[in-house]
Amino acid sequence: MDLLPDLWKQEYWLPPGVTWKDMEQLADSNRPEPQDLLVALPLSLGFVVLRHVFERFLAPPLCRYFGVKKRSRMPAGSFPQLEVFYSQRSSHPTQKEIASLMLLCGKTQRQVEMWFRRRRNQDRPCQTKKFGEAAWRFFFYLAAFVAGFFSLIDRPWFWDHRECWRQYPFQPLERAHFWYYMLELGFYFSLLLRISVDIKRKSAKMFHYGTGWKKTCDSLFVVFSVVFLVTRLVIFPSKLIRATLLLSMEVFEPFAGYYFFNILLMVLQVLHIFWAGLILRMVFKFLKGKLEKDERSDEESVTEEEEDNSEDENLDQSRDCYWEKSKETLNSRLSALTNNCVLNNLTHQRLSLPNRMTKSQ
Repeated sequence: MDLLPDLWKQEYWLPPGVTWKDMEQLADSNRPEPQDLLVALPLSLGFVVLRHVFERFLAPPLCRYFGVKKRSRMPAGSFPQLEVFYSQRSSHPTQKEIASLMLLCGKTQRQVEMWFRRRRNQDRPCQTKKFGEAAWRFFFYLAAFVAGFFSLIDRPWFWDHRECWRQYPFQPLERAHFWYYMLELGFYFSLLLRISVDIKRKSAKMFHYGTGWKKTCDSLFVVFSVVFLVTRLVIFPSKLIRATLLLSMEVFEPFAGYYFFNILLMVLQVLHIFWAGLILRMVFKFLKGKLEKDERSDEESVTEEEEDNSEDENLDQSRDCYWEKSKETLNSRLSALTNNCVLNNLTHQRLSLPNRMTKSQ
């Protein structure tokens, strides 16, 4: 029971010599409170509704404009025993389970594996749904960037980072910044509410799903790479981490919150370096003309769907090839049979020719 009061000790969150009572000198309208976080909960529900409206009414016209179409998928077929196993046990059976399913439904191993592959593809989101998810994030992030830029551009501490710590921690919270934080938090809460049905997609994937937009997608990839590397590897450590780690020490002495938040920023910078490594590897492949997929994305669903399509194409090709070979074999046999018939007739006529000559004499 004493854990919660200890968590809010002023020594943890405030510089030395500052107490929670000192923070009360700020006006109530300008002082942030922990209960303000509850404002993000109804906002998250509003984002869920707004997203539903976007994907229902705005995403379909955008799909048609970008040429995004649903790919036809081969149906798995009706096999009750396999369907029960798929829904109740696993969508990826082991080799031992496949062997038992072969005996249960009287199918070959190839047929059972093909059924599970097609059945998994039926549950995956189609291209239009993926496009709608990417488009929703694209428009939100674009609006958030514009709103954040214009709410910060005229503030003195946007240009001089020493201004961030002037009069700290007795700094009023402006209403524009308050609502910006709450809207951002509400948006990410809405993603948590839909995390079980969503697949994380990049905003640039919109052009990847469309037809005839390859150059646009490549251009956006180049822009994204440059912006990411500059902002995450140059601006973030040289400006933000420098301000929190070094410039703040000109105003107050270190305390627990100082170490806590700076450690989190350092962990984030390590992740930036890791992601930058992946992006640079993609850029290298892009320059060599060998970039085929986004290495940051989950490859399993895309790879398996492509394998399923290739399997179907190979199956169709094998059927066509088998039919062509069958026709060739049939034609050769008919030709041989015809030749034999003609040869037999000629032989018979040659043998019967002397008899007919004798009879005529």
